[in-house]
Amino acid sequence: MDITEVRIKLLPNRKAFEDRLRAFCTITFDNSFVVRDLKIIEGQGGFFIAMPSRKLTARCSRCGSKNHLRARYCNDCGAHLKPRPLTEQTRLRFHADIAHPINAEMRVAIEKGIIEAYRAEVERAKEPGYRPHTFPDLDYDEPSTDAVQHPGN
Repeated sequence: MDITEVRIKLLPNRKAFEDRLRAFCTITFDNSFVVRDLKIIEGQGGFFIAMPSRKLTARCSRCGSKNHLRARYCNDCGAHLKPRPLTEQTRLRFHADIAHPINAEMRVAIEKGIIEAYRAEVERAKEPGYRPHTFPDLDYDEPSTDAVQHPGN
């Protein structure tokens, strides 16, 4: 399986203590399969890729609607939700990956391809007249190009 396209959406520079999220990414495999909403995060040891995920939920005992695991009250009926007991398996697990590589080789290939594309996009963003890629199909807001400060500026 080959990576045929990587699209990067740079985010505005933020203070390091506020947010380490640097960009969102869409990756295409073999011109036939796309994975959206990967996150490029700057950690203490360098950049890493967070796979797309969803919040884990539990149902309200009163009305049956779904609420995220840390919710104290039901989003629909307002009932007080009992805290879920933490076990070793559920401890610190509030999100589940939607898509992820099965083996280490694929993870390394994905990370390498995305980080190379990210660095190239950061360099491109330094050029005069830079226009970011458009992502009409993504869920996050498009900041105006005037307000975006790119890493390294």
